[in-house]
Amino acid sequence: MTASADLQQQKPITQAAAQPSPASGGARDWLALGLLMFPVLLVAVDNTALTFALPAIARSLDTSGVQLLWIVDAYALVLAGLLVAMGSLGDRIGRRRLLLIGTMGFAGVSAATAFAPSAEWLIAGRAALGFFGAMLMPSTLSLIRNIFPDPNRRRLAVAIWAAGFSGGAALGPIFGGWLVEQFWWGAVLLVAAPIMLPLLIFGPFFIPESRDPRPGRVDMPSILLSMLTMVPMVYGIKELATEGPGAQALSIIAFGMAMGFVFVRRQQRLASPLLDLSLFRNRVFSTAITANVLALFSFNGFILFLAQHLQLLEGMSPSASGTAMLPALTATVVAGLLVVPLVRKIRPGFVVAGGLSLSASGYSLVAFGDHSAGPALLLGALLLLALGVGAAETISNDLILGAVPPAKSGAAAAISETGYEVGSLLGTAVLGSILTASYQRQLALPAAVTQVAPADSTDRARETLAGAMELAGTLPAPLSEALAAAARAAFDSGVHITAAIALVLMAGASVLSAVVLRRVPRAR
Repeated sequence: MTASADLQQQKPITQAAAQPSPASGGARDWLALGLLMFPVLLVAVDNTALTFALPAIARSLDTSGVQLLWIVDAYALVLAGLLVAMGSLGDRIGRRRLLLIGTMGFAGVSAATAFAPSAEWLIAGRAALGFFGAMLMPSTLSLIRNIFPDPNRRRLAVAIWAAGFSGGAALGPIFGGWLVEQFWWGAVLLVAAPIMLPLLIFGPFFIPESRDPRPGRVDMPSILLSMLTMVPMVYGIKELATEGPGAQALSIIAFGMAMGFVFVRRQQRLASPLLDLSLFRNRVFSTAITANVLALFSFNGFILFLAQHLQLLEGMSPSASGTAMLPALTATVVAGLLVVPLVRKIRPGFVVAGGLSLSASGYSLVAFGDHSAGPALLLGALLLLALGVGAAETISNDLILGAVPPAKSGAAAAISETGYEVGSLLGTAVLGSILTASYQRQLALPAAVTQVAPADSTDRARETLAGAMELAGTLPAPLSEALAAAARAAFDSGVHITAAIALVLMAGASVLSAVVLRRVPRAR
């Protein structure tokens, strides 16, 4: 598609909108939006609260470093593999119907998973949550596209949607940390039921149903191929990062890439494809997706190591570490709302590029700064990162939704959410695995520690930072301090590496957005 065609297709986003439908424009629309915030809050709270509960999970279930990563990744892996399929299914059977099914399933599985007796049980439960979670997020975003046809109202609705997600991310560490301290780690999963009750009770009455008026059939082989693409590639990347280059990891990645090639070819031949590849011909759409993936890849890797740093190295409780991060995460909400009127004066592409540049400056502080002088540097970097991501994500999500007709909103929302989850998943898997591998390779246990500590304890110390700090707590002062210093140095070496990678990605995404999106006109 040519650049002029891109702009013609993008024009309804930023210029005067068509007249809203008769059903739109009243308080009922905003009430529907409020109800749609509950699943958004649930997903955000669940993700960040679980991250802050990982040290407690590691102690309670005696998990390995790989199991800890899979507790986080199992949910995102299944969800990312099914988002496109669920978005397509919602277009066919009704987006509100799919949302309510996902809501009931998510709440029920969360309650069952809260009492997991082992790491394997918890990983399986997280995978089941990914199945129902795939029904939630595309449905909320596509329903917003159809409830708010006017571009200016839609942009504000998307900003509120993004603010709800960021607000949930800010609430999750505090609420989740309090639950972990007062009860146990499983309590963070039990919150799903009360959070979802308003949607289940009032959603059928206030949220209008919408679907594609001319849907095609759901192609089951395409769903299977999408899973066979995602699972092997992510698993292979994790193996590559932790074990180094090897035949097994490379062959698994190659298998995933081969399945991805088959998936794409199948979509090109189908009359009603699961993934409408023609959407990517719009450069505005594809660039906004790319910016989202790279931003969330870096952001989730940052949150993963910061939660461990604050709790394990700074000695903060889960709720205290969540409170320390609250100003930055709140800034994400504020930035997302403030950029809505800003795009009336500045072209959207430059707003997105500016936000990504601000995020890059945050990563530069981490990559080249000294982490040993307390948490101030890292929390300041998080503030810059949060402001940048909040601004960029709001506008890029609006560009994504506005680039497609309403009938394709489910597919566009599913692609947007797939990009979000792929970025989050790869950020946790790749940057988390690099961080773990760097820690394991750089850690030099003091000889005196290996002489007095049990072999299984030293093995856990070599594997994870949590294991090292747990062992340090059982040793006399000189040995405890020596082990803690060695673990901090090894962990920080990995943080510098991952932050440098994120810095390069953010700088590249900023340049890409400024160049490709520079011609998208200002809003009116």
